[in-house]
Amino acid sequence: MTVLTAIRETDRSVSKRLAASTPPALHRTLSAVEEAAEGTKLWCGAAVVMALTGGWRGRKAAAAGLTAVVAAQLMANGVCKQLADRPRPPEQWFPHDETEDRPDSSSFPSGHTAAATAFTAAVALTWPAAGALCAVPAALVAVERVQSGAHYPSDVAAGAVVGLAGAWLTRRAPRLIAGRRLKRPLREAVRVVHPSGRG
Repeated sequence: MTVLTAIRETDRSVSKRLAASTPPALHRTLSAVEEAAEGTKLWCGAAVVMALTGGWRGRKAAAAGLTAVVAAQLMANGVCKQLADRPRPPEQWFPHDETEDRPDSSSFPSGHTAAATAFTAAVALTWPAAGALCAVPAALVAVERVQSGAHYPSDVAAGAVVGLAGAWLTRRAPRLIAGRRLKRPLREAVRVVHPSGRG
């Protein structure tokens, strides 16, 4: 069995099992969380709460979280979905009508999961307690994307990777930019002392 075949089989079995075994109460909770996360409303709301109640750390965490969401969304929707034109999971896998509301865009990767993971990871790096709280709705968003038939499990996994990349870039970008700014004057100083560029 090839890796792609194994992924497809796992996608099919996990999707069908999750869709068929989700209790009604959990199904309603997942739908409510997904509705709140639509258009990143949930993460913007969380950022406002953190900024208003968390002092300087809350403001820093909120800024990092929203920046990571933007980075992840650009990578997921602006790059990955344009390169991977994957259809949504088959409707017959799901014993409900939520598949009728799915978007027409590529299924790979999950943009919702990318945003949820990016926000949670970026916040956790600055304010671990707040990141732990954000991890709960983030996990529910990931489960909902599979349970509703919007994405394959592998789409959600890829979205999580993109989200982590967005959080990493948000954390590292200022240091990388500052490092380049420091290196430029040093290179200029070396050229002044050694015009030939040799030590």
